[in-house]
Amino acid sequence: MTVGKESPLMNVAYLYPWDVVGDPSAPGRLADLGVRTVALAASYHSTRAATPYHPAHRVLDVSYPALYLPVRPSSWSRLVPATPTWTPADAYLQARDALKAAGLQVHAWTVLTHNSHLGATHPDLVVRNAFGDPYPYALCPAHEDVIEYCERLVREILEVAEPDGLILEACGPMGFGHQSIHEKTSGADWTSTDSDLLSLCFCTSCAPRYPEPTRATVRAAIDRTSPSNATTPKPTSHTPADTSSFNGPATPEEALGQLADEVRAVRVALSTTLRQRLIAAARSTAADVPITLHANPDPWATGAFAPLPSGEPDADVLVANCWGDPATDATRLARLKELATPGQRVGAYVLALPPRPADPEVLADQLRTYAKAGASEFHLYHAGLASPPRLAALARALRLHT
Repeated sequence: MTVGKESPLMNVAYLYPWDVVGDPSAPGRLADLGVRTVALAASYHSTRAATPYHPAHRVLDVSYPALYLPVRPSSWSRLVPATPTWTPADAYLQARDALKAAGLQVHAWTVLTHNSHLGATHPDLVVRNAFGDPYPYALCPAHEDVIEYCERLVREILEVAEPDGLILEACGPMGFGHQSIHEKTSGADWTSTDSDLLSLCFCTSCAPRYPEPTRATVRAAIDRTSPSNATTPKPTSHTPADTSSFNGPATPEEALGQLADEVRAVRVALSTTLRQRLIAAARSTAADVPITLHANPDPWATGAFAPLPSGEPDADVLVANCWGDPATDATRLARLKELATPGQRVGAYVLALPPRPADPEVLADQLRTYAKAGASEFHLYHAGLASPPRLAALARALRLHT
């Protein structure tokens, strides 16, 4: 592991460029929060964001994914990131300079394979489930064009943005779960295992990598049929049913049976290849810049926190999502801590937004739980979206938890 510029212990507040550009009070507000580092979005997906502090607006419609640095045509190949219309083209640079002037370190928060703009314009490169349905927000890293785009993105951010650190999010395949459009899938009563199975990609690059019966096995598991009649619709009933009757396999391993080991290895390899190539690209571009990975020790994980079941010694920080039940989050953190190498830091990605209460005592107790599980730093989501009372509660919690 390359030792970066940062000292071992720190807290990181996540922020968008538009939270700072046009708001001269933002840097001081962040410094008062009690953090020394800001994770500033350099490349980010579409969203609709509240801006409770900004002097010019309260809601910002970010209608497509964009790069918040000037897009230099010579730096790109087939896939070219979009330029935002809701902020200046150099919004990251403007925000970075303002934050650094307040004495804050600035890390480049880089979203990789989560990109609905590029997925819509390049449908041959997106994740497709076992039924052939495309996920246009999800670029599949089984394609060389996708890996090359991510490499170019990392290099461009390091060269142009000159961040104090690099944070890699969605460093692997995205999956079924997604919230950038109105979600209307809960009535299907799919389980968490179904979601894992619907996250398996069968695009033209992924499908040949699996054992031959995999597609039929996945389709049969989702439809609760046998592989031999996987295309036959299930009988329907007009009478209300107990949803427990729809329960299928408890785990992906149970659903896939003897295929599970090989399918799991294929899935993990996609993230491993992308991650290792991006780390190599980053080290060759800016050797001393510390690298943080948003990671999940679950080998079936997809999404913003990519699977990392065997660890990654060449990263500086491993960060686990802590947005759910604190006990479950702590278990995930403890497993990530077990995978960490000596000297490698582990961070907890802490939610300061609803449904978390704006209560400093409750938040401090959760921080203590995460610290006990192995977190040496807290990544705080989100310093721009949180209301003034929530931000005050978070600042108080950071002081209370020790």
